[in-house]
Amino acid sequence: MQNSGDFLENSSILVTGGTGSFGKCFIKTLLERYNPKRLIIFSRDELKQYEMEQEPEFKNQPSLRFFIGDVRDRDRLETALRGVDYVVHAAALKHVTVAEYNPFECIRTNVLGAENVVQASIQSGVKRVIALSTDKAANPINLYGASKLASDKIFIAANNISGSADTRFAAVRYGNVVGSRGSVVPLFKKLISENATSLPITDERMTRFWITIQQGVEFVISCLGSMQGGEVFVPKIPSMRMVDLAAAMAPDLPHKIIGIRPGEKLHEVLLSEDESRTALELEDRYIIEPVFQWWASGRKAPPEAKPVEDNFRYASDTNDDWLDDEGLKRLLASAEE
Repeated sequence: MQNSGDFLENSSILVTGGTGSFGKCFIKTLLERYNPKRLIIFSRDELKQYEMEQEPEFKNQPSLRFFIGDVRDRDRLETALRGVDYVVHAAALKHVTVAEYNPFECIRTNVLGAENVVQASIQSGVKRVIALSTDKAANPINLYGASKLASDKIFIAANNISGSADTRFAAVRYGNVVGSRGSVVPLFKKLISENATSLPITDERMTRFWITIQQGVEFVISCLGSMQGGEVFVPKIPSMRMVDLAAAMAPDLPHKIIGIRPGEKLHEVLLSEDESRTALELEDRYIIEPVFQWWASGRKAPPEAKPVEDNFRYASDTNDDWLDDEGLKRLLASAEE
């Protein structure tokens, strides 16, 4: 698979949700490695944009453009996308419980927003668009996961409607991001620093996939460079039990079982049995191919890719790559660099 981001040199890139954890790391990486013509941060929060612009790594960067806008607004997207070559769609309402209690808002951003990004990208002649998905989109049991599954379907089907515009769309699906806003690692760190007497665990059996923000950025750049349009890319990443995570971060603190929250799963799935029928395996990732005829007749996966076994399931509880205490410490250290 292509890992070089040389295609980003002297190009114009727009990131929706660009002030989020992923967006900031992605923008920082591109500024350090490449020489983009324009890097557009598209988001709706004026304060976050102002604060990001003041950070040393982003201050006085001539290629940066801060663009106030919402993916719910197609006209604004079309204005922002003029002359843009590549789009990374990271904007979403991401919290499971928030989506459960605010379903209409979740649908407007995650589903209708995805449609707007597709239509505006085609209208503006963007070359490639890659959308960030989630493990919760595979066999979803919560609204957030269902909305992201719908978003994935929209982006994959968009390759069939782009026509003469020749815009290509793909998606990247990965697990929990170490250290991202609202995730459990910062919560545990906060509780430990406040001398908490215990750490909350929803269920002793719970497992999760783990990836650092930087690893996610590297994977997205790689997929953006190698995509043909229509794929869902899934990285091979390690799993860990939540009780082991808590024990590694605070060996002397007991755990308090608080019960599973609305819409929460015991284990996460990145690749379901049904998806395995069109899934291929590479050394570092899986590729879920689309079922549309235009893929079978016109595009090809890397020659080294091999079909997965029948009824294969890539899940956090059956994963063959597990984090131990030392592995977790290395992951946490790399996330803080």
